[in-house]
Amino acid sequence: MSRIGNRILKVDTGVTVEISNDNVKINGQLGAINVPYDKNLLTIKNEDNQITIKRSNEEKFTKMIHGTTNANIKNAIEGVSKGHKKSLKIVGVGYKAAVKGSQLDLFVGHSHNILIDIPQGLTVVCPSATEIQITGADKSVVGEFAAVVRSKRPPEPYKGKGVMYTDEHISRKVGKTADAKK
Repeated sequence: MSRIGNRILKVDTGVTVEISNDNVKINGQLGAINVPYDKNLLTIKNEDNQITIKRSNEEKFTKMIHGTTNANIKNAIEGVSKGHKKSLKIVGVGYKAAVKGSQLDLFVGHSHNILIDIPQGLTVVCPSATEIQITGADKSVVGEFAAVVRSKRPPEPYKGKGVMYTDEHISRKVGKTADAKK
């Protein structure tokens, strides 16, 4: 039995939910998000600011879609009311980041700086030269952009240099010189 799919979602104040044939449109103060679903497998109802999702059968695929759709709708409600946020930090001598217009400018040890276009609906702020904060309504877009930024210079295990999430822990390795002293 899917516990995530069966949970009842409460709609926050200031958020409107419109359920159509195969789409749930969620509007709030931070934007609008469309969550698609399969009308043959799921039935979605919005009664008294509570969203319930029922599945049509007990097949494994239907159960998976049931939980995924519930989680996507929950993330959309949270996103349009409060927003989602990812924070990155940059470690390394001379490594830094800056926002220039609609692009993120990274200096992370390459011979040139890296310019990354910021997607629509996201706000990117650099409080300091070694911090990046990404905020937006759509959780998947925020996470995907953070992953793209991190992929430009992932943290390495010997010195810990690179772009990493602020809550990420890098397992450090001992270098060859420390091993040779034994």
